[in-house]
Amino acid sequence: MKRARVVRFGEPAEVVSQFDLPLGDPKPDEAQVAVLASPINPADLLRIRGLYGYGESAPTLPFWAGIEGVGRVEAVGEEVGNVAVGDLVTLARVAGIWGEKLNAKADGLVVLPADADPLQAAMIVVNPPTAECMLTDYVELAEGDWVIQNAANSAVGKHVIRLAAAKGVRTLNVVRREGLEEALSEFGADAVLVDGDDLAARVAEATGGTLPKLAIDAVGGEATGRLTHCLPFGGTVVVYGLLSGEDSRVPVAPVVFNDIRIRGFLLPHALASRTPEEVQALYARLTGLVLDGTLAVPIEAIYPLSELPDALQHAERGGRGGKIIIKP
Repeated sequence: MKRARVVRFGEPAEVVSQFDLPLGDPKPDEAQVAVLASPINPADLLRIRGLYGYGESAPTLPFWAGIEGVGRVEAVGEEVGNVAVGDLVTLARVAGIWGEKLNAKADGLVVLPADADPLQAAMIVVNPPTAECMLTDYVELAEGDWVIQNAANSAVGKHVIRLAAAKGVRTLNVVRREGLEEALSEFGADAVLVDGDDLAARVAEATGGTLPKLAIDAVGGEATGRLTHCLPFGGTVVVYGLLSGEDSRVPVAPVVFNDIRIRGFLLPHALASRTPEEVQALYARLTGLVLDGTLAVPIEAIYPLSELPDALQHAERGGRGGKIIIKP
């Protein structure tokens, strides 16, 4: 079976190789799954470059690529009782999903409705719970409050817009280029602003002076610092990405004199703070929202596994209008 493997860090299209390896029968606690679809996420690209992770969470070479997806169960081990042959399942906590088939621990698989769209189902595991946990775990938001986020046109950003709206929370959505205002407004954004040095003044104007208590940062670099100036005393910036490729740069003044808190977010940590029952309930609710279209993500292109380098290059283009999906 063909699978994608990273043997050295570098430019994704250049360092991800495909290997054709035999796939044995699943172990007693495993299921054999044919991969139907898997997205290319920013975390995938950073991980391939060796830039995603710290300490024990940092990737070590070599590793199988791909962090989420969806597949069809083709065989099960003798101890497996939670999934059956023919089930459509989410793939996570698996050693690399970019491939044709794999054997995965059955207890990490979640069965989806048989008629679910595999392309949307492939994007359930990471981005929806990331958006939900960032909205709930750091600041207590009430109906009518504002939250500000950058990279608002990303998949997580769009989930934040929809999930915040469901809570009655209004969103200030910061983007890095013009031309996205109309599309994000139609998606449900309450305000859309292009990032810049005067961001704080424009945020105060857009909110009528009611500043957001929570900022969500996917960009890093100087963008993190600009968010600190947009918050009231005691506000919180949650950093979950570094799309700029630069470490967050935060000015001392708002941290010291305005008591702005900087927090980091990683989904496995957020899930580990919940009981298994709470995690199951979280995914059940979010899966329903994905499958009914509330959290549906636009898809720009679909590539076969054989064209993985082209898919990786496409995923890094600026100005994309949706996700890049690998469909083996």
